[in-house]
Amino acid sequence: MFGLSVRWSLTSAPDSTLEELRAYVEDESFARFANLPGLRFKTWRARAGEWFEGTYVFASAEARQKFQDDFTAAADQAPATLTLGVAPTIEPFEVVAVVRGPAGFRSAPRFER
Repeated sequence: MFGLSVRWSLTSAPDSTLEELRAYVEDESFARFANLPGLRFKTWRARAGEWFEGTYVFASAEARQKFQDDFTAAADQAPATLTLGVAPTIEPFEVVAVVRGPAGFRSAPRFER
């Protein structure tokens, strides 16, 4: 499988920024990616005060490359870029395997803390 990491630094962001990004994912981003062609899944990850990341897994190298090209061309206007004022690091990677455990996936935009 064909992964892509898009990561923004939170090191200079105010403490409230991660809460703003969570709201953005819940209100807008989640629905936007639900029907992205070629996307197997997307995970939003964060470490408070360190980074915020979108991790994508695509069905083909072509789907990943198309998304990467499109995203890179508009990265300066991405909502997280505008919120944080910093450009993301964009890095393709290989997904060796994914296993679904007995607890399954929760695919709702509501965050549990």
